[in-house]
Amino acid sequence: MKFNKRLGLMIVVFALCVGVDQFTKAIAKTTLSMDSVREYLGGSIKLLLTHNTGTFLGLGGTLPANLRYSLMIVGIGVFLLALLLYTLLNKRADAVTVASLTMVFSGGISNLLDRIIYGGYVVDFMNVSAGSLHTGVFNVADMVLLVGAIMLFMVGFKTKQQIAHG
Repeated sequence: MKFNKRLGLMIVVFALCVGVDQFTKAIAKTTLSMDSVREYLGGSIKLLLTHNTGTFLGLGGTLPANLRYSLMIVGIGVFLLALLLYTLLNKRADAVTVASLTMVFSGGISNLLDRIIYGGYVVDFMNVSAGSLHTGVFNVADMVLLVGAIMLFMVGFKTKQQIAHG
């Protein structure tokens, strides 16, 4: 994929993903409370405002502040910069791969922005359950990151199948 098309695709995906995430977080911060839960569809969808100082499912949230800062702002920031450069410079990547990598980058950047703006935490506000199965509390950036990762997995799986049968 040519650089200009790759860059254009990246800008559109990034703007949509970060824009929707930050917009929904702004709504959550103004309409939800950390003291109450709103339930929909018989409790299958819950909206509650939380401040997540950790990563996925709160992992690392109890680490000492300096270590948490180093890992979750500096470490993740370096990883995201490397991912951005890889995506920008990867001439062999097709549109789906570029979109997938950009989704992972966008979800990470949007949560990183929260950490920088709010002094170390990410705004989370959604929880989904089906019977005894339930998610942790998450946000749109987490969904974008997960969908991007699944898309990358599927692209890799498809590529391996093509190699095996090609």
